[in-house]
Amino acid sequence: MHEAGGPDSTARIHLDIHGYRVRIECGISAVLSGLADDFAFFRSNPGPNETSIVLLERVPDYAEFGRAEARVCTPRNVAYRLDQRTIIDYSGRCVGVLDPNAGSFQLSSLDRDLLYEAAYLFLLSQSGEALDRAGLHRIHALGVAVGGRAALVLLPMGGGKSTLGSALLRHPEVNLLSDDSPLIDRSGVIHAFPLRIGLLPGSESGIPADQLRTIQRMEFGPKLLVNYQYFADRVCASAEPALLLLGERSLDRQSSTRPASWTSAWRALLANCVVGLGLFQGMEFIFGRGLGEAFAKLPIVLSRLSACRNLLRRSEVYHLKLGLDFERNAETVLERLLLFRS
Repeated sequence: MHEAGGPDSTARIHLDIHGYRVRIECGISAVLSGLADDFAFFRSNPGPNETSIVLLERVPDYAEFGRAEARVCTPRNVAYRLDQRTIIDYSGRCVGVLDPNAGSFQLSSLDRDLLYEAAYLFLLSQSGEALDRAGLHRIHALGVAVGGRAALVLLPMGGGKSTLGSALLRHPEVNLLSDDSPLIDRSGVIHAFPLRIGLLPGSESGIPADQLRTIQRMEFGPKLLVNYQYFADRVCASAEPALLLLGERSLDRQSSTRPASWTSAWRALLANCVVGLGLFQGMEFIFGRGLGEAFAKLPIVLSRLSACRNLLRRSEVYHLKLGLDFERNAETVLERLLLFRS
């Protein structure tokens, strides 16, 4: 249930993302319900020190920002600095105001799809920063577990992590940590970060229609989302590391594994965790504030390196060749992971 708001019919939800607390306020039920489902694993009661996200269905008003000058341009938006606030312009269709002193982010737009996506990306960016500070680091990978032992499958964006994860979930012994960005702590233990599962149209075979919804994205077109409720009972809160699989695509119909070197593993971990390729970083929210900011990030980099080192030390590492047969791909991963079941 959503918490009722005031007379303007605004409703609220509260999230606790591994200690990063958020309150989202919105008067558009479809937008708020979408965000509530995306982050359903983290739903909570009201608590202290919540970041406030307010979504308003109205025409963006740029007059109040005067002559603020652009600081960062990305394919989806332009970010400006005004006093301590960051103003984010989404091509004239939406404007966001991030006020770190007030702990708030306000979005205004008549485009409901854009309100939803901008709020979702803000949550990814800001929770990622908070989790980094807490020693929990995102890694761009599919994370699954059997019997408390985890396999991470590293693949590039669009490489098929969600499709492989959906196929693995057809096996009742498999639990999900995240289809895209599980968390690793400094000891190498893997923690859940289960959001919606996103599929490209045509890859939703076997999933009931009432467990699917379609979103329109700013840059990449439509995407099918699998509702959290569909896999909620299959989420594993944390798991010990067992397998690190360096995925590669093939037009072969067969899939296979072969041992990988530490050099290959480190190259993949540096890209997918330490640097964070494939993870939404939200540079419009955290754009550079000089040399001091760069030095301030050094402890985070060292913490990510430590987490990766301990993950690698406690894992067996293989190259995973994925073929055209999705079910066989899943069976190959499962066969290897079942060897660790206690």
